[in-house]
Amino acid sequence: MTVEGKIVEKYDTQNIKDTFKKREFVLEYAENPQYPEFIKFELIQSNCEQLDSLEIGDEVSVNFNLKGRKWTDPQGEVKYFNSLQAWRIDKKTGGMSETPPPPTQEWAKEDFSKDDDLPF
Repeated sequence: MTVEGKIVEKYDTQNIKDTFKKREFVLEYAENPQYPEFIKFELIQSNCEQLDSLEIGDEVSVNFNLKGRKWTDPQGEVKYFNSLQAWRIDKKTGGMSETPPPPTQEWAKEDFSKDDDLPF
């Protein structure tokens, strides 16, 4: 799943266990600009570092997975939790992602035609 919006909060990385860390951030999602939504995402493990190069106010595209867990508390009551686990964040610039697009076929053809010494 993918959503676009503006980063409004960035939290520090939390070391949950020696082998597990997570970091949360909040995205302002304005499908209807009159009523923006504020969506909290989490990053885990090495993905936590993706927020280091981003600032509050940056427009981004977030790729994420919807996660759900079931837990039984000590009193035997079953509880359910949902989380939005982000795995890629791309900063938007002028309506375009900073990730460069793949080369076009014309570019690829032009590049290969430069090698005149090919045997075929």
